[in-house]
Amino acid sequence: MNSLRVIAAIFMKDLRVEWRHRETLAAMCVFGLLVVFLFNFAFEPAGEESLRLLPGLLWIAFAFAGVLGFNRSFAAERENAALEGMRLAPVDPGAIYLGKMLANLFFMGIAEAVVVFAASLWYNFSFIPALGWFTLSTFFCTLGYVAVGTIFAAVAANTRMREVMLPVLQFPVAIPIFIAGVEASAGALKGDAPGDYASWIKLAASFSVIFLVLSYLLFEFVLEE
Repeated sequence: MNSLRVIAAIFMKDLRVEWRHRETLAAMCVFGLLVVFLFNFAFEPAGEESLRLLPGLLWIAFAFAGVLGFNRSFAAERENAALEGMRLAPVDPGAIYLGKMLANLFFMGIAEAVVVFAASLWYNFSFIPALGWFTLSTFFCTLGYVAVGTIFAAVAANTRMREVMLPVLQFPVAIPIFIAGVEASAGALKGDAPGDYASWIKLAASFSVIFLVLSYLLFEFVLEE
């Protein structure tokens, strides 16, 4: 029960901080909207071409918007030496990780919803027919991406070039998530039978579980660095 209170306390703390400053979520949403707008302005796709480009475009926007959010996730702890306090606190380090990860997942979910809504307007594409399977695949892929991003954000927070180090560390590990996300999204948006792309959703779910468990177990050593 103590671990659950720690998770809830960290999650709510991050939400309150974001509500007061509105920096992280605003930057994520603006960057995602900018990517979607520039691609639409540069290529002006229509019909079949729009459907072909949209899954990759969405995940480019998700990936880089996530980097902005992850870089900010440990900013307050880094600036106020709170990471050292977390390390000394008599709580499970994994609970600290889960609290930060859930906050990042919440922010990513909002940013993704904003990006998808903008894409539906600018590309004149309706997500409603594929919304269920698209949401499911995006959730599992986002969960794995956030699981990796949160722990690497903690690692990068202790380095001088943290803004550069985070994508360098994170993107190679998250490649399976991106591939599964693009393929599953493409299948859902094209209206294919769920069985045709279910293997990609299962792959994303498997990697998400692996990344989440490993990050939970390894976060203790990240705090000690």
